Formats: sequence, C-alpha cells, structure tokens
Amino acid sequence: MCGIIGWVNLEESILEKKHMMETMTEKLSKRGPDDMGIYGNNNVLFGHRRLVVVDPQGGRQPMTRQLEDKRYTIIYNGELYNTEELRKELLEVGHHFHSYSDTEVLLTSYIEWGIDCVEKFNGIYAFGIWDDYKQSLFMARDPLGVKPLFYTRVGNHLMFASEIKALLAHPLVNPIVGEEGIAEIFGLGPARSLGHGIFQNIHEVPPAHWLYYNKEGCKLKRYWQLVSKEHREDFNTTVEHVRSLLIDAIERQLVSDVPVCTFLSGGVDSSAITAITANAFKRDGRGQLNTYSIDYVDNQVYFKADEFQPNADGYYIQIMKNFVGSNHHNIIIDTPQLAAALEDAVKASDLPGMADVDSSLYLFCKEVRKNATVALSGECADEIFGGYPWFTRKEDIASNTFPWAKSMTERRNILSKNFKNIAIEDYVTSKYEETIKEVPRLEGESPADHRMRELFYLNLKWFMVTLLNRKDRMSMASNLEVRVPFADYRIVEYLWNVPWEMKYYQNKEKGLLRKALQDILPKEVLERKKSPYPKTHHPAYRRMVQQIMKEILQNPTSPLLELIDVTTAMELVETGGDSLKKPWFGQLMTGPQLLAYLIQINTWMKEYHVTVK
Repeated sequence: MCGIIGWVNLEESILEKKHMMETMTEKLSKRGPDDMGIYGNNNVLFGHRRLVVVDPQGGRQPMTRQLEDKRYTIIYNGELYNTEELRKELLEVGHHFHSYSDTEVLLTSYIEWGIDCVEKFNGIYAFGIWDDYKQSLFMARDPLGVKPLFYTRVGNHLMFASEIKALLAHPLVNPIVGEEGIAEIFGLGPARSLGHGIFQNIHEVPPAHWLYYNKEGCKLKRYWQLVSKEHREDFNTTVEHVRSLLIDAIERQLVSDVPVCTFLSGGVDSSAITAITANAFKRDGRGQLNTYSIDYVDNQVYFKADEFQPNADGYYIQIMKNFVGSNHHNIIIDTPQLAAALEDAVKASDLPGMADVDSSLYLFCKEVRKNATVALSGECADEIFGGYPWFTRKEDIASNTFPWAKSMTERRNILSKNFKNIAIEDYVTSKYEETIKEVPRLEGESPADHRMRELFYLNLKWFMVTLLNRKDRMSMASNLEVRVPFADYRIVEYLWNVPWEMKYYQNKEKGLLRKALQDILPKEVLERKKSPYPKTHHPAYRRMVQQIMKEILQNPTSPLLELIDVTTAMELVETGGDSLKKPWFGQLMTGPQLLAYLIQINTWMKEYHVTVK
C-alpha cells in the first residue's frame, strides 16, 4: 500500500514548483515508509510514498510506460487481486511487462482499455494516471471504498491525494469548515456523506467512481453499482456459492512478498479468515500463521456483558489458536496509552473519528507492524450478511433514519447558540432520504423485503464505509497494510440479492455465513453470538477523558468552545457521558466515547488550525 499525491494545471507550467510537491508527498510518509518518488513535466506533478509488498524493484512509482509516441504515468495505492488473469489477457493482445507488479498491470490495462479498465479490476485501489498525449488525468477508486482518494480544485489547479493532510500542505488549500461541515461532524459524525471532505472545497471521489479531467472540464461518473434481481438458487446451492466466493477472496489476498498475518477476535468473521488462511499456509508450505488480538489492561475485571457485547473474546481466541495452530500474539493496551493516542488517531484521519475505537486500533496496528507488513481483517461481514442488531429490531426496521445514529436531540443540543440555526435533523434526514432513493428496486418485491434491502444499502453506503475509512487510516498510519476479504465486490454483489430469510438462517444473525463455515470452524466459535470490536471497560479511562474534557472546557483558548454549549458539555463531563441516553454512533460510542469524540474535535481544530465560517 502507498500514499499518492497529484497536481495538474492544464493552463500553465508547474514544473518549477516541484519542491512544493516534495513537501506534500512527505506528509504521506507513514503510508509509505520504504520509498519516495516524484514525477513532473510542465502540467503535472506526481508524488508517491511506497510501502513495499510486491516486487520491490519493479513496482517503483511514479511509473511511466510508453506505447509508440504516447506516454502514460501512474501513481497507485492498493492491490489488484486478479493481477495474473489480467496480465495473461494483456500478453495475449501483444503487451509486454518489465516487472511482476500489479502497478504495471493496472497501467497497461488503462493503456489497452482506457477508462473501461476499472470494469476489469478485482481489488482495492485509488490511482491517478496522466495521459501525456491526451493531456488528461484519470482517477478511480475501488467499488467499496477501501482506499481513500480526496481532491480539490482551486482556479486552474486540480490536486488529489490519499489523505487530506497532503492537500492542506499546499498554500492554496485552506482548512476552512462551513455550516455544512459542522452538520456533518455533529449530525452524522463520525460518518461522512459519500464524497464529502468536511473542509470547504475538499471532496472525496466516492467509492465505485472515476474522475476524468482534461481541458473540456471535469467529469465524475459511477462505474459500478448493485443490481437488484431475483435470487434463483436454492439454500444449499447458496451456501456452497458463499463458501466458494469467500475462500477464493481470502486466498487471492494472501499474495505478498512480505509477512502476512490475520487479526483474530474469536468472532465468526475473523475466525473464518484465520482458518482459511491457516489452511492455505499449510497447503502451500508457508509456515506457521501469526495471529493478533487486542485487549485492555484489567478488562477481564471490569467487563460487563450487555446486549451489544454478550461475552469477552479471550476464550474464543484460545479455541481458534489451538484449532489452527497459529502463533498467537495478544496485544494489551493500557489506559493512559489509549487516551493519549486520541490525538494520534485524529492526525491519522485528518478528522475527528471513532474516539478510542480508533486510538486502540492505531496502537494495535503499531504493535502488529513490528512483526508483519500485511494483515487480513474481518470488516464488512456484518454489513453484507446482516450481523447488527438493527437488522432484527422492529423499531429500527420501521424507523426513518440511520439506525446507528438515533441521538439527534443530543447532537443538536450540544451545539452552541451560535450554531443552533444549523438544522441538523433536516440535514441528516435529507442524507437518509437521498440514500433511500438510490436503492435499486426489484419489481414485485414485497414492502417488507424491500425495506430489508434498504437497510442493507444504508449499511453498505454508510456504516461499512465508515469502518473501512477507520481501518485504512489507523493501519496505514502504522505502516501496516490491512486487507478486507469480505469487501470483495463479487461477494457483495452476490449477497445483495440473497433473501433475508436465507441470510437469517435459523433465526441467527449471519446464519447463512455460519452455515457456509460449518466444517471450517469449531462449533463453539461457529455458534458464538456476535460481539463487536472490543473496547475498554476500565473506569480509569472514563476518569481520564472526564479530566481532559474538563480542562478543555475551562481553557478559554480551546477552539471547541466556539462550537459547543459549555453547560451541556459540562453536564456530560460530570456524568461521564451517562446523560447521553442513546449511543452517539453505532454500538460502541456511548458515555466516555462521546467525551473522547469531543476531545478529538478540539484536537482537530487546534492541530489543523481550522477556521469556522
């Protein structure tokens, strides 16, 4: 994986500003600690930071290839999982290769098929290709949005990058946030509208979109979308189809010239990836698989089961460790570390995020990186198989808002009087309704079935993207590449049309997935009730974020005070966040996590010199 940064001006030469591109590229050094490259001509500057995973020499970037009198240059962040199939197809039509890297395959695919090349790819990617002959830029982002791609236009300048911090390093790009950005942070946050960069005039290429830029202008187009159609396979055939797709997706993602490991929580999703990976390692003679889990100091003392977290991970991790014979590493996060890393998490995301759910992942990835460069993780299974409580709770199915963010009153009340005029509820409702209108309909489908389709669409377009953003930023800030096999677009396409009755087999969340894994996982793990990403239950963490937040509220120079109602915020501090009646976001952001989120907003405003307009 890598960090990319591009700057195009079709009206004037920017070659003499190469030093500015070097500064912007350096902002992405954590995404690519192994190598740096700069490409420039009169109208374009490209920068690249590289984390070496495949073909250390042949995969260097920016990469330029020439076909007759036409030159093409690429910067690329990601992995293609069908590289060899594409290479074979391209060889058959006369192309030649200088390396075995997927970068060259991707660039050659564009040379051969133009903008239609994205319809050939199976992978996670964000890239920019400069066509010197046509004086054009082509950018694209993978179907599910695993890899990030932000851009901005200022006058005749178009700039794009893996992360916002690289764009803000340009003197023409300013960290301004308007009312819409505030509505995003307080109404939807830590989620974001697809394509929204929070800062004014900073946008994100949405998942499954490409952007084409030349002297005629800028065109943004969706190249992949879900299609609703009747599912004609019976249950047993569906089970085998799911099993086959999952095994193929996982095994494709094991290609690497550096050590590969898996994250293991003892839940169904990570255990499936671990078991299938371990089997492939044994078959291919790749040695013992390393697995990693996260926990917190004294969590076994303070853990209390509830609806969202019915049991702790440790027991099930041990079962899986013994079952697959992995070399397991249990990484323990201490409470002071967790609070201190809230700032690191903001700097990794360039935005306030999922509080300690982010900072813990950041610390975890840093430890994993000491021994591995590539990890496989279980994100996205809940969104496509129906693993969350809101897929079965009647009140959530019947609601007309995002089921993971129902604290609208609290979100509005926390704003200062200067921003009470921002109609947060209306903004969120408009985003919800826009998404619902996009849902592909199936003629003849019952209202109940269509409503379940809407819920799945909401999860794919919002909740899943939020978790993928989190995983990318926290892992790449630690120089670790994390792959997510459940986000293979083929799995998503197939599951989209599988009826809810099959997905909810035997009235169990992810019942279909459990059935498909029946002879792959041990029975106790297979039957374990879903438990989300573990968070700390230590009361010392609550006390720490209370103290930090109290200091922010008592410091008149704190930028957060411009945005929030101090009296309401102080009540939250005094109760440790317990005055929040509903989770701020998802299942985990309650009480202390809301305080931590506010701390992150303050850190973000201060560190990024945010101007509110």
